[in-house]
Amino acid sequence: MFPYHDENKTKHVALITYALIAANVGAWIFVQGAGTAPALPASVCHFGLIAGEFTGAVRPGTAVPIGEGLACVVQSRQLSDVITSMFMHGGWLHLLGNMWFLYLFGNNVEDSMGRARFILFYLLSGIAAAMLQVFFDPTSAIPMVGASGAISGVMGGYLVLYPRVKVYTLIPLGFFITTAALPAWTMLIWWLVLQMLGGLTTVAGAKGGGVAFWAHIGGFIAGAILVKLFARRDMIADHEEGVYRPDLRRAA
Repeated sequence: MFPYHDENKTKHVALITYALIAANVGAWIFVQGAGTAPALPASVCHFGLIAGEFTGAVRPGTAVPIGEGLACVVQSRQLSDVITSMFMHGGWLHLLGNMWFLYLFGNNVEDSMGRARFILFYLLSGIAAAMLQVFFDPTSAIPMVGASGAISGVMGGYLVLYPRVKVYTLIPLGFFITTAALPAWTMLIWWLVLQMLGGLTTVAGAKGGGVAFWAHIGGFIAGAILVKLFARRDMIADHEEGVYRPDLRRAA
């Protein structure tokens, strides 16, 4: 399923959501060379999060292959990589897919808590996502990049705030594609189940196709928890009646 529209209107311009999209696109173009060498592999090596480097499981100076004829040389632990990795991507589809989900769900979550709180919420979700991935794969030497962990937190927050909002979704059926208007909880829970299944395959020893499933799960869970701390009852109440769960009006 691929969401392309929701019925949840915002009351304020989502400046931070747009700024985050601009920051990711800017990093892709100006730091990563829009996916061209040598900027792309250099940025992944220098700004991506390597779990084994973070935990010290991989010795500094170790050369780690990341592609045909390309390798990263592991450095000493860089805590800043936890943040910088959220703004790096591995390809055009990776970037565009992440930015679309951020655009679709980020505006309403930002609208529920305000701009300053949303920045902190987003970054904390991304940090939680990275830490869960490191926990489950502490010796990995593969750089982890992408905004999907933080965006998963946005999706988790959206699920808690607006579970019944209709989300219009593309559904592939073999060679055909149909559309359906589904409650947000249907699509988001289905997405989470897929991430959990993918995460279980990595625990069983499969490589997971290079997808950081545990980062997605960690971000989603963190967002679902943190949104109750960051959402403002007055801003939630500013939405149309029936778009959100009434009991969350009392959330601080």
